[in-house]
Amino acid sequence: MSNYYFGTTPEFALGDSPRYLYALRRNDDGELFLVRSDQLVDKDIIAINKPGPPEDNFEDFESGIDYFEGVGEDQELAHLNLIWTQYRWDNRSILYYVDEEGLLSQRINFTYEYPEGVSDEDNISLGGY
Repeated sequence: MSNYYFGTTPEFALGDSPRYLYALRRNDDGELFLVRSDQLVDKDIIAINKPGPPEDNFEDFESGIDYFEGVGEDQELAHLNLIWTQYRWDNRSILYYVDEEGLLSQRINFTYEYPEGVSDEDNISLGGY
């Protein structure tokens, strides 16, 4: 079956940029936050830096370039205003979840059903810190 588009095709709209952005951060209480943004569908704004002095901003955010160095060995932030301390880009739709042993895991092309009372979608914020 063929797909027909009026205007721009999804592949043309993204160019060489991967479709999905996965961003990870941890708050002061140790809670882990993960956001997945589909560049073709989502219209949400994901803030990279929180308000603060410009010299503490992360200026190297680039579509398609992964970043894993937001937190040093001593858990010190590399850029004080950076919200998402790690992020990666991918063309695959990947499901990240915390397994029964508390490890961050991933599934590709499979769903995962969370147990009751484990996830609270009301407290998820795409740009919050």
